[in-house]
Amino acid sequence: MRRVLVTGGSGYVGRFIVERLLADGDAVTVFGRSEPLAGFFSRPVGFIGGHLEPQTFRPEAFAGFDAVVHAAFDHLPGRYRGGEGDDPASFVRRNRDGSVALFEAAKAAGLSRVIFLSTRAVYGTKAAGTTLDEDTPAIPDTLYGKVKRDAEQALVAMADADFTSIVLRVTGVYGPAGRGRRHKWADLFEDYLAGRTIAPRAGTEVHGEDVAAAIRIALREQAPPILNVSDMMVDRHDLLAIVQAATGSPNPLPERANWAAINEMECSRLKSLGWTPGGRPLLERTIRALLA
Repeated sequence: MRRVLVTGGSGYVGRFIVERLLADGDAVTVFGRSEPLAGFFSRPVGFIGGHLEPQTFRPEAFAGFDAVVHAAFDHLPGRYRGGEGDDPASFVRRNRDGSVALFEAAKAAGLSRVIFLSTRAVYGTKAAGTTLDEDTPAIPDTLYGKVKRDAEQALVAMADADFTSIVLRVTGVYGPAGRGRRHKWADLFEDYLAGRTIAPRAGTEVHGEDVAAAIRIALREQAPPILNVSDMMVDRHDLLAIVQAATGSPNPLPERANWAAINEMECSRLKSLGWTPGGRPLLERTIRALLA
């Protein structure tokens, strides 16, 4: 049994991670600003309250843990790119400097492994059709991407024979939200069913359960220091076609987006470690469950 601290464990993505670790029999403690409501997780978890300020993290805070999954990120609600709002200095201090302080404290405490949830935004804008693999230069063009890249680099540089650091560059994540919360496509589905005009859009997506499966691999396997995590391209046209079929809505579907302009992520490294995402079948099952 591993003793794992998950920062941001009650967040949209963090909840999937916590549930997978609990299912695997790990002892999980969640770090965050507020304690999860009773029953938020399927089993009891520990809780440590705190903020992502650099001074929060001292080695003694990590006593008793084997590993940390750092999934917390401080941003304006619903926004990652542009999540700094009108206070970029605080955004950088909490998310870059706070993350680095966390990594340093975890290593000083003798933990064997730290997993960091990063983002495809570290790659920045590439030429249309460019496939993103882990060797693609990380040249972010947003503050969000720069903060994540800087934290990545700091963590990877700390790795040694006794300290394993693994970065997961995750694309857009979908799936059911926690109790009392809305899933990421709730507004889109409502707009479509209400007959409002939907702008064409497509992007890469991965289910939260598949992210959690990647975390499990990163915690247990000898893996490269950086791994892409993405499943498939999802077009709003196809997404809402599932909604249309499930509800019988007569509303027209949006036009298809220009896929040629989108950079897909190459995930062969992660798949070579046994990761198998759910693909289209999981997408369809999830949408129907969300509608129900």
